[in-house]
Amino acid sequence: MNSLRKQLIKWREYGKISEVGQIARRAFVNNAFDGILTMIGVVVGNMVVGVQDARTILVTGLSTAFSIGISGSWGAYLAESAERAHALQELEQFTLTDLQDTQIGKASRMAVVTVSIVDGLSPFLAALLVVAPFFFASWFPSVHYVYYTSMALALLSLFGLGIFLGNISGHNLLVSGLKTAMAGLVCMAISLLLERMSA
Repeated sequence: MNSLRKQLIKWREYGKISEVGQIARRAFVNNAFDGILTMIGVVVGNMVVGVQDARTILVTGLSTAFSIGISGSWGAYLAESAERAHALQELEQFTLTDLQDTQIGKASRMAVVTVSIVDGLSPFLAALLVVAPFFFASWFPSVHYVYYTSMALALLSLFGLGIFLGNISGHNLLVSGLKTAMAGLVCMAISLLLERMSA
């Protein structure tokens, strides 16, 4: 227990040094937003072409969720590693000191790991939430109700992200929530419009 507490204290200190909190928060919101909107495209796309098998939607949705999760995590790791290494090298040149094994160097490496995890998990979990109703398709009278539940969850999730942003910025929570939810409605409308145009 003491070991875990020490690790958490150290993690907090590294977070302050690397200023990773704000970066991770932005990564969480941006990537969760992307994950939800991507999954709206998958769900509405399947609905408009008339897919009735929930397993097909689950496989498509989960494949997409894993793909965007891996993409987010891997891309963030490569980008953040490069940026942090460059910043550390510049600081080393300025101070004429090897900083790899110092608090600054360790904090820099911790920031890379933290941002990578947040970048990967946030879109994956957000996408998983949207597709979750299809796990329980047998509980619904028909697959159409599953589609509607999934889309409602997506809009609620977007609304929640908006409230989170509004809380950070100090703006009106309802307005912030409606702004983000509107993005989901626009995606749904475009998918339906494309289906009408191709019919």
